[in-house]
Amino acid sequence: MNKLKITLLLLVFVVSACDVVNNLSSMYNFTKCDFRLSSIDNVRLAGVNVQNVTNLSSLSILDAARITTAYATNQLPLSFNLNVEVKNPNKEKAVMNGMEWILLIDNIEMTRGNLNQRVEVMPNNQSAIMPLTLSFDLKKVLSGKSADAVANFGMNLAGQGNKPSRIALKAKPSVVVGGITIPYPDYITIQNDFGK
Repeated sequence: MNKLKITLLLLVFVVSACDVVNNLSSMYNFTKCDFRLSSIDNVRLAGVNVQNVTNLSSLSILDAARITTAYATNQLPLSFNLNVEVKNPNKEKAVMNGMEWILLIDNIEMTRGNLNQRVEVMPNNQSAIMPLTLSFDLKKVLSGKSADAVANFGMNLAGQGNKPSRIALKAKPSVVVGGITIPYPDYITIQNDFGK
């Protein structure tokens, strides 16, 4: 009977060790994927959808008033969805269980957060979209900039600004092994220019 218990314990240990190795290998594969900031959608500045606005003068009077009022009260909330394409060139599946991230626009940190979602990308150049919903107060982050500069910044996210804005996402994926979250030791930087 004791030999059976020892054998079962060894079997559980071997299976658990294989699970740890597989999970860590899948996360390593994830960090070796090709990342691209694919698109930005649902861009809202002070609650106004600016996704299809071509310039500031094309805003309705009501929408322009909302943005102006928000700016005058030292608030300019910005929210949008950032779609990150993950392409897996590896021969094995790439997996993460979560991700810590930092968003920078024109080298200014805008916001940071966590994605608590499992993402799996099949091997051999298959890809998946990883959506992030972001929101922050643009006025606080860009304090000291002119009203036009702040507005252009928001418009660039909709692809309609006067000059491009560089968006960078620093991402640190993690996996869960035996109930313990294990983060990748470094950040992966993904960047793109948006706007004209």
